[in-house]
Amino acid sequence: MESPSPRSDLAMMGYNKSQSTDCPEVVIPIQIFLVIGFVSLSENLLVVVAVICNKNLHSPMYCFICSLAAFNTISSLSKTWENIMLVFRDAGHLNSRGASELRIDNVMDTLLCMSFVGSIFSFLAIAADRYITIFHALRYHTLMTVRRTAAILATIWTLCGVSGALMITFFEAAAVKVFFVVVFFTALLFILLLYVHMFLLARYHASRIAAMPGAAGHHRNSGLKGALTLTILLGVFVVCWAPLSLHLLIIMICPENPYCECYRSLFQLHVVLLMSHAVVDPAIYAFRSAELRNTFRKMFLCSTRAQDFIRDTCECGISNALQRP
Repeated sequence: MESPSPRSDLAMMGYNKSQSTDCPEVVIPIQIFLVIGFVSLSENLLVVVAVICNKNLHSPMYCFICSLAAFNTISSLSKTWENIMLVFRDAGHLNSRGASELRIDNVMDTLLCMSFVGSIFSFLAIAADRYITIFHALRYHTLMTVRRTAAILATIWTLCGVSGALMITFFEAAAVKVFFVVVFFTALLFILLLYVHMFLLARYHASRIAAMPGAAGHHRNSGLKGALTLTILLGVFVVCWAPLSLHLLIIMICPENPYCECYRSLFQLHVVLLMSHAVVDPAIYAFRSAELRNTFRKMFLCSTRAQDFIRDTCECGISNALQRP
């Protein structure tokens, strides 16, 4: 991307600073990128650790949410590392055209593309899981077994790793931009159709939910709550990623139009939105899931107690040392 990446992002996004336009480029201070990167990295790592540590969160939906948080972590890590490299470059400690620097930049861009595709596939997996939860509640544990969940996750990560590497290898090809745009809008259309179908059926079955046994009805209500959580997550994803996808679309449709250049001058703002997506998602998880909030609370209490124990141990050791003759 044009900034904050020194080389491949510029070429990949088709940015042309020599293009005649009356719209100056909007420049975001690099400190803002660093702060957003560190915050999002910390939050998503916390989500991943919470899901791994709490056995109550080992359901398929939370496994997919953990996968989404892991992709957000990768995205945050790649952009934070790129911005750190820019800081060293501006200080004269790095050569942005050096072979090792370009290799690292390629790796970071690969991880970013991987996280983009991974987020979309994770949303698709969560949407499918919610559909099964709501409309096949009695067969849910038969359909969504641990083995199938693991196979889905392995497939997602393999496809995303390969696609990310291919995108950066052929970053100059127009097919890369087409792939980004097609994947983004196709996935959104698929999820939208799935949700329309899901909520229409939900209305049809609303009267039957009350007549079902308490456990099944509770399961279905829980599925509806999970579907609402996914709706919020998907809305945030669209707001944060749509400007970048539109940017790519504009590059292909009107690369020389000055009005299009005005929109492209907002690219760094689009990158801020993209990075903010990884900040907002963990807050949504915590707000919508009581189990996840309780896990965060226990992790915080354990961390506080550990700090108190270490401090008391150190103070006791110093006191005993001072009392020795």
